Amino acid sequence: MTSEQGPYLFLTLLGVAALLFALTPLALAWLWARVFSPAKPGLDKNSIYECGLESKGDAWVPFRSEYYLYAIIFLVLDVETLFLMPFAVSFSGLSTGAVLAMLVFLLLLVEGLVWAWGKGVLNWK
Repeated sequence: MTSEQGPYLFLTLLGVAALLFALTPLALAWLWARVFSPAKPGLDKNSIYECGLESKGDAWVPFRSEYYLYAIIFLVLDVETLFLMPFAVSFSGLSTGAVLAMLVFLLLLVEGLVWAWGKGVLNWK
């Protein structure tokens, strides 16, 4: 074995070990299910049963997309305002370049909010 093959051999063995580590419990569970719990299909077993009640109607419920838009805008603005915390804590010790960079960041944050407002995303219909 040469010195060039050493790391690749180690990585290959590590990859095989990781794959076996993941697949062994799955194979054992499959084997256990095949040997000790044979399938017993029937009308009662195959029926949909949830929370003690029989299912009625369609499971798909229409959901308004505005909820997703509000959630995404909230997450964007919330996470970006968290970036302001270190800036606010160390404001007096920052250089002019850092203050200008944070002002550009704030400008982009406000621009995104104005854009969303202008597109009517924040209007509830």
